[in-house]
Amino acid sequence: MKTTTKLFGMATVLLLSFAVMTSCSKEDDASEAQAYVCETCPSTPEAKPEYDQSSKGIYKGILIGSSGTIKFNVANNNTDITATLTIDETTILLTSSITWEDGQPYVAPFIGDFNGQTATVNFYVEADGDNAQILSSNIPGHPNAVFVLVKETSNALIEGYEGTYTKSNSVSGTFNVLVSKTLGKWGGIAREDGSSEVDDIHGSISQSGVIYDDNGRQIGTLSGETISGSFSESNGTTVTISAYRTL
Repeated sequence: MKTTTKLFGMATVLLLSFAVMTSCSKEDDASEAQAYVCETCPSTPEAKPEYDQSSKGIYKGILIGSSGTIKFNVANNNTDITATLTIDETTILLTSSITWEDGQPYVAPFIGDFNGQTATVNFYVEADGDNAQILSSNIPGHPNAVFVLVKETSNALIEGYEGTYTKSNSVSGTFNVLVSKTLGKWGGIAREDGSSEVDDIHGSISQSGVIYDDNGRQIGTLSGETISGSFSESNGTTVTISAYRTL
């Protein structure tokens, strides 16, 4: 398992293995794509203010390997400790029996059924909600998935986007990111089709929805719940990105 350490310039990028919410459909027609809405995605933060500096709360992530999302609910309602993972159009509910303790890091295995087999994800977060990460995972059929995970706060909704990129030299791949419109930042991972290597990607978003990478280069726009755009690499190759909100 590989771990990198850039996300929104402030959070940890992590590796996991998980599963896919099918409730958010992607439109095939370009004109309809602009009006795309993830009907099951929240419009306001789910995290409660009393847990902003606690290991309790909501943690959201995206993955590559295949492609999907994850959301942890660590006693955000004082009772439930669950995770919803999605991958390859399969939704998995994971639960943990480990009791949350005030002032202590929360370390727990989340376990569920994945196509008749046991899936396990071992979650860790510090007592103040920092450094959320996956210590290890065992998702049948997905041994090398890569995740980005971040804690949501009560004043900053975290949105997850799944998508693709294509290059003018016929290279293509997966482009999955987390977005905070409130913070004006984004971060995630990209991977070329057929490759095992991932690229850590992140940058900023203007109030008008213009997306910049960490070098200040404009790479696209965020319109509603759709990301799209094209930009040129230093070698002259044109890269086109497209992603839709699914978390």
